[in-house]
Amino acid sequence: MNISSIVIQARAENIDKIVEIVKNCDFCDYHFHDASIGKIIVTVEGEDIDEEMKKVRQIEAIEHVVSAEMMMAYSEDELDRHREKLNQSEIVPSVLNDDNVKAEDIDYHGDLKRKL
Repeated sequence: MNISSIVIQARAENIDKIVEIVKNCDFCDYHFHDASIGKIIVTVEGEDIDEEMKKVRQIEAIEHVVSAEMMMAYSEDELDRHREKLNQSEIVPSVLNDDNVKAEDIDYHGDLKRKL
């Protein structure tokens, strides 16, 4: 199961019309809107990303919607795959527990200071 938040952008004068539609539709769940900035927050659910994207396209097709963008996504299957990968890996890389390895000899890719 996937769940994603969608930010709908519209002109302020059309927000109430769109909110009424999304509150009564069967393809998304309404959560919040702010007419002063022309944004509406909804969520969509689907078995996979294809089903979610079909629902996003339905939102985009609503009259007066300027855009509908997926902002946050949760994928139960993806989370399970990452958990399994973490459970099978070493918590601390062996090189960090090796007293014969000098710190300056460890190739670290997270430091951008010397790369820019």
